[in-house]
Amino acid sequence: MDISAEQIRWILIGLFVLIVSVALHEFGHAVMAYKLGDDTPKRQGRVTLNPLAHADPIGTFLLPLVGGVVAASGGGGGGFGWGKPVQWNPSRIRRGVRMSTASILVSFAGPAMNLFLALVIALASVLLVSRGVIGGRMEQILKFAMNTNFVLFFFNLLPLPPLDGGHIAQAFVPYRQREAFDNIAKYGPFVLLALVMIPQLRNIFLWPALTCGEHLYAGLRSLVG
Repeated sequence: MDISAEQIRWILIGLFVLIVSVALHEFGHAVMAYKLGDDTPKRQGRVTLNPLAHADPIGTFLLPLVGGVVAASGGGGGGFGWGKPVQWNPSRIRRGVRMSTASILVSFAGPAMNLFLALVIALASVLLVSRGVIGGRMEQILKFAMNTNFVLFFFNLLPLPPLDGGHIAQAFVPYRQREAFDNIAKYGPFVLLALVMIPQLRNIFLWPALTCGEHLYAGLRSLVG
């Protein structure tokens, strides 16, 4: 295995970006559930931006690191990972909020935070570059962070359990059709694995993510001048 110092740097950068992005994603779930009346995330210490509170030893650290090393050594593919899921209790949501509505809001809050972070990073990068504060490598790192969060946004909104998009889709399914949905949903993890492992299928979420990142960055550059 021959990995250059530059590749090691990018592996560590990628790991750092993922840790921060996953933390913000899970924080979104936690704070939305808390705002809707469920104090479970608060009691479990999840209403915080501390990355360690949201990190999963395997999903946030080990697998992304191993995936990055494999990709850098010519093994193809890339790393993927996840954070520690936020636990919340729909029965504790305040009165006046339907359980299905709460499920949609809590589920969407995570990807929404990734979208928000992508937009902030893009704007900050364009402003800093236009003023000559940063350039070269730092601009590449910020664009990588922006694209990572766009990928997380589109990936997590795929209507596949156990992704956030799967929970959102389930909330729209009529109760009389829930059993049929659940029977199909049990195959979700296998479909998800195929999407992650097969390059051609990864374009389902990579293409819109990278396209949005490219057009957003170019648009901001033209506006800022």
